[in-house]
Amino acid sequence: MKNKLKNFNFFLFGSMLALIAIGTVAIYSAGHARSEMIFHGMWINNLSTAIFGLILYFMIAMTNYRKILDFFSVPGYVLAIVLLIAVLIFGSTVYGGKRWLWFFQPSEISKLFIIMALSWMLGSDFFKKRGFVLFLICAAVVGVPSLLILAEPDLGTTLTLVPATLLMMLVGRVWRRGLVVIFTIGAISSAAILGAVYEAEKPDCPSQRREQIMKYVPLRPHQIKRVKVFLFPDEDTLGAGYNLRQAKISIGSGGYSGKGIGKGEANHLKYLPQAISMNDFIFCVYAEETGFVGSIVLLMLFGALLLPGAWIAYQSKDATGRLLSLGISTLIFAHVYINIAMSIGLVPITGLPLPFISSGRTFLLTIMLGLGLVQSVSIHREERI
Repeated sequence: MKNKLKNFNFFLFGSMLALIAIGTVAIYSAGHARSEMIFHGMWINNLSTAIFGLILYFMIAMTNYRKILDFFSVPGYVLAIVLLIAVLIFGSTVYGGKRWLWFFQPSEISKLFIIMALSWMLGSDFFKKRGFVLFLICAAVVGVPSLLILAEPDLGTTLTLVPATLLMMLVGRVWRRGLVVIFTIGAISSAAILGAVYEAEKPDCPSQRREQIMKYVPLRPHQIKRVKVFLFPDEDTLGAGYNLRQAKISIGSGGYSGKGIGKGEANHLKYLPQAISMNDFIFCVYAEETGFVGSIVLLMLFGALLLPGAWIAYQSKDATGRLLSLGISTLIFAHVYINIAMSIGLVPITGLPLPFISSGRTFLLTIMLGLGLVQSVSIHREERI
């Protein structure tokens, strides 16, 4: 136990606790602005989930991550596939998507199982050749559950997996030249899609030309609408662009030091839509109440959470621990970046929660389990099974 505590990363743990505390306060504030009484106690649900998550966190942290991956990577991955299929068949439809299976979201826990499976594979001595064949295997491991998540549909969750898994394959020396080519093609394709939507949605674009262009854009109507809001944020401020406009107003009105906890006007006067104030746009609620200072503190805490993850990966004695730490840390970074960036209009709006801050028990547990694995890499990096 003494040796375990010596390698215990207190920066990682302390940052996580601070973010849980901030998230609980933010959920309390956002929930009390809603008229339905059920939302007034959401902060209690978040806190109780965090306490349960802490128990699992320490159980995982004190267990050698190599044993966990050896025993749970393959069964966990298979379970993720089964749950993702089950949610498409039996899941509840909420806001146009089938993402809930009874009381949890399979897509959230699936992200962790995908990273675990990929870490176990690439850290194994079985796959000695790191060429195109291994890339195809990795692509299938990531692609099958990703396609099932896209079918829900949930593009945002799939997007967070892209940087995490690509970085893992790059660090794992899986067909590096090919990965660079694929990344380049992806970047060019994304730019081409943005350019096509911009050209088609210009006010002076004839309807016939618009139809011809949009035939080649592989996006659903609601996704095209979100991209249009990103490209033309001031065009439809009372319609499709309403959420983004109110998000910016909420953040900007917080000023330097904020209006105080529970005193955000955009939240309480319901200018910021209540359906998103507790999850996807909770950063707006927090920024209005705590201002620039509070926002900087939050970003610094995320930095204090992610930098130890990168340091643990650097210190890891084996490829498995390195890839596991990098994958989980990159996944969290992707969530933080996309969520805050969409709130201020830097990327198109997509439904993604902010780690520890947004309301969502499945996501909170998933992130805490993931960080428990990262802590396990720190504690057991010098051990062998």
